[in-house]
Amino acid sequence: MLMPKRVKRRRQFRGRMKGDAHKGNIIAYGEYGIMALEPSWITSNQIEAARVAMTRYIRRGGQVWVDIFPHKPVTKKPAETRMGSGKGSPEYWVAVVKPGRIMFEIAGVSEEIAREALRLAAHKLPVKCKIVSREELAEGGEK
Repeated sequence: MLMPKRVKRRRQFRGRMKGDAHKGNIIAYGEYGIMALEPSWITSNQIEAARVAMTRYIRRGGQVWVDIFPHKPVTKKPAETRMGSGKGSPEYWVAVVKPGRIMFEIAGVSEEIAREALRLAAHKLPVKCKIVSREELAEGGEK
């Protein structure tokens, strides 16, 4: 499971996810990628499940890049605890994803295999996704 090695502070505010992604919205490494179409938190378990689904389908061919990392801790208070007495302890880690963000990239396989692998990975994620290619993004098909 992905998580930071160390952090400056254990607990964070929840924050807001307004606007589109201004960084990470191009395909930097591969030929095809998954683009998020709505804002969401994606947990480290979901990222790992999508990565495993892709790599299993392409079977030792091609290369996969994970472009998101879960930097944000999500806290939870124990069950049957009364209100008050501070914030809960960190339970899991999430990546904050905004619309337009490229989450996974793939290269080194044919287009049909790449699109099917990305489709399988998109089913593991809690956001609406779109499979894009480097050429589509280059000619201005942003969202």
